[in-house]
Amino acid sequence: MKITLTGEDSIRLEPMAGRLTIEAESADQVYSPYQMLGSSLAVCAFGVLQSWGSNVGISADDLVIDVSWSFAEKPHRVGSIDLSFRWPSLPPERRATAERVAALCPVHKTFTQSPSMRIQVAA
Repeated sequence: MKITLTGEDSIRLEPMAGRLTIEAESADQVYSPYQMLGSSLAVCAFGVLQSWGSNVGISADDLVIDVSWSFAEKPHRVGSIDLSFRWPSLPPERRATAERVAALCPVHKTFTQSPSMRIQVAA
């Protein structure tokens, strides 16, 4: 797989053979925590879609996932996330099902059903 940093507020995941790589469109771009957040959602969604596709006979070799986000204030945080995917080999009659499958990703579920969280100084 390859993750490309497409902007300060977006990433793209594409299937590739071999190890996961992270690439930037320019040499001065760094992999931010927000891009890591978007990447985790993209990789998770890719995994559930690839698994489903395998079970129904649809290859995910041409599946590309884009994730973008915008910020909210008071407090400053990610306020919205958009995930879209292009899957040319996906039959049109399977699109709605694929959207429902992508929403089964545990990272997506974590965003929609917030976990409890504790921050503390370790002794």
